[in-house]
Parts: sequence; structure tokens; C-alpha cells
Amino acid sequence: MPTTSYWLFVGFALAASFTPGPAVMLSIHNAMHYGWRRALWSSLGNVSGLLVLTLLSALGVNAILHASALAFNALKVTGAIYLIWLGVQQWRGASRGARPLPATSSGAPAPERRPRALYAKGLAVALTNPKAIAFIAALFPQFLSPSRPMTPQYATLTGTFMVISLGALSIYAGFAVLTRKRLRAWFSSGWPQRASGGVFCAFGLGLLRLHR
Repeated sequence: MPTTSYWLFVGFALAASFTPGPAVMLSIHNAMHYGWRRALWSSLGNVSGLLVLTLLSALGVNAILHASALAFNALKVTGAIYLIWLGVQQWRGASRGARPLPATSSGAPAPERRPRALYAKGLAVALTNPKAIAFIAALFPQFLSPSRPMTPQYATLTGTFMVISLGALSIYAGFAVLTRKRLRAWFSSGWPQRASGGVFCAFGLGLLRLHR
């Protein structure tokens, strides 16, 4: 693809990645309560989801969602329920404030903060968001040159988008950790977690209003 088109894509990817959404909120929440390193696992899960969504878009799944109201609504409702569930879980856990979750009797981290669980949450947030599928399907073709092989171009755009998304989520997580250290008493009150839970519920309810 032309160099000018590539850097234009980078600009769009930066704007999309730094715009607050479910993935950003999840990264901030995990950073506040489990630390930056553990928040990285959910971010890795999210960018893995972006890779899957790109592959699905290339295979034409987005066309299926546009053509089938049933498929679109099923994915939309699934994503909304998952985001609302995350919000309720965060609200219920607000009594713990920003204190680390206790370890198990064996000394291992509690299930909620294990890398596998955090990675799975990030992956699920990406895969159950039809807006992300639509965004990728609408954005990528604008920067593909029909006269050149598609696979290298898709690989370049996908890799760039994943790196930028991971960087954005890591930056948000870093700011969350710094803020927690400065406002430790407020974070210990549990209100930031309640606010985060409320935002997740709002994202879920907003997803229900999404039309094809």
C-alpha cells in the first residue's frame, strides 16, 4: 500500500485506540486493582481478539452480520450481557476498594487475578463487540490496494493496529496506577470501582441500542 495511505491508517488507529471504550475501561480497572503487569494480560487478550476479528472480517463474517438480523442481534445481546455482567461484578466487589484480592490457601493468586482469567476477559470483551467487527470491516478495506497482494497488506494493517491498541491500553493502565498512588484513600473507598462498573453497564445498555 502507498506510504501516505499507511500513515493515514496509523492516524485512524491511534484515534480509535485512545478513544475510551470497554477495553480501555477493563485495562484501567485491572491496573487500579491488580497492578500494571496483570492489566497487561487483559490487554493482550483484547489485541488477540482484534486479530481474530480481522481474520473474521477477511473471511466475510461482517457481511453475514449485515445480512442476518438474527446473527447480528445474537452477537449484540451476548456482548451487552457480558459487559453488564462485568459491571455488576465490579460494583459487587467495590467493598474491597483498591486493595489487592486475597490469595488462595496455597498462596497462589485468587482466580479473578490470574493471568489466564484476565486474558480471557480481554479476549471476550473484544469478540463480543459487534461495533469492533464493523469498525475493522469498514476501516481496513479503505487502505487496501486492489493491485497488490491482499495478504501482506492485511498483515501489515493488523499488526500495526494490534501494536497501537496494546500501547494505548498500556498507557491508560500506567496512568491508572499513578493515579491510584496519589489518591490511595479515595480508591480504597470503592467508589472508582463502582464508577467503572456503572460505565460497563452503560456500555452494555448502549450496545443494545445498536442497529445494523
